[in-house]
Amino acid sequence: MIVTRAYRFALDPAPGQVGALLRHAGAARVAFNWGLARVKANLSQREAERSYGIAEDELTPSVSWSMYSMRKAWNEVKDDVAPWWAECSKEAYATGLDRLATSLKNWQDSKKGKRKGLRMGFPRFRTKAKAVPSIRFTTGTIRLEESRKHVTLPVLGTIRTHESTRKLHRRIVNGTATVKSATVRREAGRWFVSFTVEVERAERAPTRPDAVIGVDLGIKTLAVFSDGRPAAANPRHYDTARRKLGCLARRVSRRQGPDRRTGQAPSNRWHRANEARNRVHYRTANLRRDALHKLTTSLAREYGTVVVEDLNVAGMLKNRRLARVVADTGFGEVRRQLTYKTQWNGGHLEVADRWFPSSKRCSGCQAVKPKLPLRVRMYVCENCGLVLDRDENAALNLAALVKRHVAGSGPETRNGRGADRKTPPRGAGGSEASTPH
Repeated sequence: MIVTRAYRFALDPAPGQVGALLRHAGAARVAFNWGLARVKANLSQREAERSYGIAEDELTPSVSWSMYSMRKAWNEVKDDVAPWWAECSKEAYATGLDRLATSLKNWQDSKKGKRKGLRMGFPRFRTKAKAVPSIRFTTGTIRLEESRKHVTLPVLGTIRTHESTRKLHRRIVNGTATVKSATVRREAGRWFVSFTVEVERAERAPTRPDAVIGVDLGIKTLAVFSDGRPAAANPRHYDTARRKLGCLARRVSRRQGPDRRTGQAPSNRWHRANEARNRVHYRTANLRRDALHKLTTSLAREYGTVVVEDLNVAGMLKNRRLARVVADTGFGEVRRQLTYKTQWNGGHLEVADRWFPSSKRCSGCQAVKPKLPLRVRMYVCENCGLVLDRDENAALNLAALVKRHVAGSGPETRNGRGADRKTPPRGAGGSEASTPH
């Protein structure tokens, strides 16, 4: 089985290499801004001509938004726009133009309703102060050295890494991995390189391929399971770091920071205080990511079928009392990781319908409560007398949902109405029950 994976390593560049990395990131930003200015000028010209009553077929020809067209146009004017273009790799300029093409396509698809999610705005010019330095290499010399402590990238040369690259190097030597691209990015003052690799993986099977587990995600407890497995506690990493972040934020506010209105430049003390605050944010994100990876990996490796709910996370974030905790928990990340990890391990991920009453339904007699406030933490069934924790009851219902689907029996099936298909237009009984006219 061929899968696409990413291997990420922290870099330890020399001071001269840091300057080269920043130059490449600046070159990508220049190409992005040049292409965006060209597109905006073309759109403004066509809009002005329309206001004068000029017919559509007589307007100024529109500029192509494809990466290849913009790259061809860039090569024609790069001597005038960027006389220093030869100092950086051609991949730096291709990075900026490719990102611009992607941004324009996302904006156009979102405007036409072809793209799901929130509406995408028109791309903006990128500034040195706000843009994250990043470069993507797809051609040239991309190599992991035999020492397993260095990587080689086009023009940048050989850069030392903080950690050993043996995991990826071993696969490349054995011929089970092929590097497709490398992306260098700066995060919280540190440089990282991510290799996009096509890996040949052996077919895997979960430890318990026939086992089904329902996973109920929550705030007080991160995950409750249907098979009696100990619940995963919610570490709440952001709440733990809030006090320290508050102190560091006050320290930043007392320094001389940047001011766009007056052109005031930030002081060195402001930079140091801001970097300290960013490091705490970065560590908090890493702790959250590590905990979620450990949880999802253990589930995907052990169970053949994992059942989760289709949660409306965007709607939950609109609740001002729960937004911070919901964002800190990472419900969407749990589902995203389970999606590909279950495939890698030979399992299956089942997503229950968003309107499936997992918490309101009794896992014993299948009776459904009309209302169940969030403050009620114990589920008490008036029909059969079942008393159970509401999260555990929801996990049991999720697991039973898949079992009913597989068995094909019980009151609940795939569409939630007791039938596997919708009622046909001519009637519920089929062709033999309908009266021809």
